[in-house]
Amino acid sequence: MNKRVAFYTLGCKLNFSETSTIARSFEGEGFDRVDFSENADIYVINTCSVTENADKRFKTIVKQAQKTNPEAFVAAVGCYAQLKPEQLAAVDGVDLVLGATEKFKITDYLNDLSKNDHGEVHSCEIEEADFYVGSYAIGDRTRAFLKVQDGCDYKCTYCTIPLARGISRSDSLGNVLKNAAEISEKGIKEIVLTGVNIGDYGKGEFGNKKHEHTFLDLVKALDEVEGIHRLRISSIEPNLLKNETIDFVAQSNAFVPHFHIPLQSGSDQVLKQMRRRYLSNLYVDRVKKIKEVMPHACIGVDVIVGFPGETDEYFLETYNFLNELDISYLHVFTYSERDNTVAAEMESVVPKNVRSKRSKMLRGLSAKKRRAFYESQVGTTRTILFEGENKSGYIHGFTENYVKVKAPWNPELVNSLHKVELTKIDDDGLVRFEFSEERVGV
Repeated sequence: MNKRVAFYTLGCKLNFSETSTIARSFEGEGFDRVDFSENADIYVINTCSVTENADKRFKTIVKQAQKTNPEAFVAAVGCYAQLKPEQLAAVDGVDLVLGATEKFKITDYLNDLSKNDHGEVHSCEIEEADFYVGSYAIGDRTRAFLKVQDGCDYKCTYCTIPLARGISRSDSLGNVLKNAAEISEKGIKEIVLTGVNIGDYGKGEFGNKKHEHTFLDLVKALDEVEGIHRLRISSIEPNLLKNETIDFVAQSNAFVPHFHIPLQSGSDQVLKQMRRRYLSNLYVDRVKKIKEVMPHACIGVDVIVGFPGETDEYFLETYNFLNELDISYLHVFTYSERDNTVAAEMESVVPKNVRSKRSKMLRGLSAKKRRAFYESQVGTTRTILFEGENKSGYIHGFTENYVKVKAPWNPELVNSLHKVELTKIDDDGLVRFEFSEERVGV
């Protein structure tokens, strides 16, 4: 009987794509993949280091695995495993901890699956994480996360990602296109491009630091891949989102009018303290450009509250800046101190109760912005890609510009594209619609 392996992923889309690649390596070695809630011989936890909450959840997940099978072998990989390997190895029940380069060779470390008294650590110096491993995740039948880039050369004062993932490096254009074609052949309708800093695509493509290709080259090449109905750009830095890319997306065959652009603060003083590579005026220019060529585009924003030195005045600058900006929703992060970052040593620490209050204010603003964006779309005709899950008798889906819709559950709609007219917003904030024609993009 084959050994059974289960996976749990914390963090970002990039982690999900890498978990899928690691899972396929297990399947290639004859393991059967099962759900994390099931009895398995090995549990692999892909960790995240971005927030304090992700750190805390790790112990809970280990306990969950041990409760299901006390004799199971537990391995930790990912960003937190690279940053704090000994700390994870000391958690009761953890048998193996693998760093940034070792995680993709995990099956090489599994000669003996007996439990250890203390977790065994194999973690490189992060300077050694200078090669690229391509990945893509197929989490369901409707969309896939395609990794195109890894690492980051930026030095934002709050961020541990360069310490956890190393220098900026890219997949070769040929391999990205090959992976995209493989995904489309599986009948998946949407691909989400992911990476640490995807706008830096092309750097380190063939092991050197110069750009062989640009992000625009990547976008243009992917747009030509047959069988892909939708391509979505995940988070991209405002200074790397060029006008040429925006113009191309506006007339593209497959790229959808949806951008997620980190801001982090609307105060130039705070942006300087964060060592971001732009100021607020550049961000305004990017939003205006997108809306000029794609008035119906959805724009999401990352923002951090409670960064050291963020006074009430600076926070209100951010709030008012976002309130006046033509954006669609916010992802709000409450600042948490991370070891070995410049920000952790800064003075003028914002009290946690103040951070929490500011976070709540921005989440409220996000709800208002999303509602206003949805209202602007009512009465328009859009194309929906339906998801595969029955949620309390409803099927959900997303339009190309990221409006979330719902309809009574119908399994025949799963993974299908339909042109519809958006009709009204329900009490739960989701949009209802009427079919305007039969299925498209079969």
